[in-house]
Amino acid sequence: MKSGFVVLVGRSNVGKSTLLNTLVGTKISAVTHKPQTTRHAIQGVLTAPEGQIVFVDTPGVFKEVSGALSKALTKTVHDSLKGVDVILYVADPTRSIGAEERATLAMVAALSIPKLLVINKSDLPENDKEYAEEYRALASHFDGIFEVSALRARHVQPLIDQVFALLPEGEPMYPENQKTNITDYFWVAETIREKIFLYTEDELPYATHVEVESMEEKGAMLVITAHILTNEERYKKMLIGVGAKKIKEIGVAARQELEAATNKKIYLDLQVDVDPHWVERLSA
Repeated sequence: MKSGFVVLVGRSNVGKSTLLNTLVGTKISAVTHKPQTTRHAIQGVLTAPEGQIVFVDTPGVFKEVSGALSKALTKTVHDSLKGVDVILYVADPTRSIGAEERATLAMVAALSIPKLLVINKSDLPENDKEYAEEYRALASHFDGIFEVSALRARHVQPLIDQVFALLPEGEPMYPENQKTNITDYFWVAETIREKIFLYTEDELPYATHVEVESMEEKGAMLVITAHILTNEERYKKMLIGVGAKKIKEIGVAARQELEAATNKKIYLDLQVDVDPHWVERLSA
C-alpha cells in the first residue's frame, strides 16, 4: 500500500481547485473564474487499490494583490509545502511566465521532494495555448511533465499512476469512504462564498467571508443559518442589493447546489454583517 500527501501549487487561477475536484471525483473545493477563490489548504482524498493519496489544494500566488488577506493566503501556501511527499505544480499555458510564476517556482525550487509539472487546459485548441512551450521548457526542473484537462477530466489517470509510483509505502490516513477533511459547516460556507464570487464583481468577493452559525434538521428540511461578513457598510449594501435582489440571487444559487448535493430540502437564512476583523480570524 502507498499513501502520502500531495500538494497542488501554482499561480492564481490556473485550475488547481478544478483539478483537485477531478482527481477526487467529487466537488470539494470552490471553483470560479476569479483569482484567489481558494483561501484554505483543503484536502481531497483518493482511495484506490494501490493505496491512498491525500491531495492538498492551496491558494494561488497572486502578487498584484496586497494587504492582510494576500499575506494570509501566501502563508497558507508556504505552510502547505511542509511535510508533503509530492508536489503537483499546476500551470496555465494560456498565460506567459511572469512575476507570479517565477515567485511560485521559487517556492518549490529548493525542495528536495518529487515534483511533477501539470500543464492544464489540454482540451483547448493549440492556438489558445500559445505559451505551452515555455512551460514544457521547464521540464528539466521536474520529475515528470503531464498535460491534462482538469475541466474535462482528460489524461488524469497517468498523472495519478505516477503519483502512486512516487509515494512511500504506508497505511491509509482516512477511512475508505471519506473524501475530504472539511466539515459540513465549512463545506456549506464555501458553497455560499463561491456564489458570492460568481454573482458579484471587482473587489467585493475579496472583502467577504462566510461563517455558518447553525445547521438543524426540522422534519424533512435542513435549516441553515449563515452570516456573510464584510469589511465596510458600503459592501454590505452592495451584497444585499436594491430590494434585496443580490442577496436573494446568491441565496437561491447556493440553496440549489446544496439541495442537489444533499438530496434534501433546504431553508437557507443568509444574514449580512459588517466585521472588519474577519481577516484576522482567517489568518489566526
